[in-house]
Amino acid sequence: MGNTGVYILWAAAIVIFAVLEGITIQLVSVWFLIGAVGALIAALCGANFITQAVIFVLVSVITLVATRPLVKKYIQPKIQATNADRCIGAQALVTQKIDNTAETGQVKVKGSVWTARTADESVIECGERVTVEKIEGVKLIVHK
Repeated sequence: MGNTGVYILWAAAIVIFAVLEGITIQLVSVWFLIGAVGALIAALCGANFITQAVIFVLVSVITLVATRPLVKKYIQPKIQATNADRCIGAQALVTQKIDNTAETGQVKVKGSVWTARTADESVIECGERVTVEKIEGVKLIVHK
């Protein structure tokens, strides 16, 4: 591969990684973009292709290892705690027969009425007591 071909290869890699980064917005390819810049600089300085490839890999890995934990720390989505979590493990009263097949069921727990489904596909009659196992969307998953 001639020098021009190598320059085009690394420039194309830079563009591709930049586009991927722009599309994903998750910092998944920025390290490879930086590695490709390092390899392009090495190519411009006259390094052979093997050296350029090694520089690409090393720079990509070093920037990934050095910055990923820091980036993850600041990009972590902030989870808003809600009072709904306090329902998990609580006892609830079935106010409408729970039948997953018929897609019916409601329970009253801690003063609030929730749509409910069973974890094991069993049918639970109105008036019975259940325990809240987890929350899936706006439904409580319960068991006897």
